[in-house]
Amino acid sequence: QVQLVESGGGLVQTGGSLRLSCAASGRTFNSLAMGWFRQAPGKEREFVAAISASLGNTVYADSVKGRFTISRDNAKNTVYLQMNSLKPEDTAAYYCAADPALSRVVRMGFSYWGQGTQVAVSS
Repeated sequence: QVQLVESGGGLVQTGGSLRLSCAASGRTFNSLAMGWFRQAPGKEREFVAAISASLGNTVYADSVKGRFTISRDNAKNTVYLQMNSLKPEDTAAYYCAADPALSRVVRMGFSYWGQGTQVAVSS
């Protein structure tokens, strides 16, 4: 029932910033934990960040702490990922994810995910 559509990816130079958006359908957005994961060619999926449904608790991968910020706007059924100080290692397809349980999002056992948006960081 939940559909997720990512946007905001693009090409940016090292040190630049991008803001990814994920628009969710449905009437239960505020009951879903949301998150982001990424996958680069030849690499496994990697958890990036997650945010809880009701309390606003956030979880970040060590690789992005201090650089990325996840937030949500329940009025718009949208979750964001603000990415600053981008590095070439951040190059990947970024996917939005959702699940009733924050733990499942963090562990990438989520119920829903989108089609992804490409992020490329040039050096």
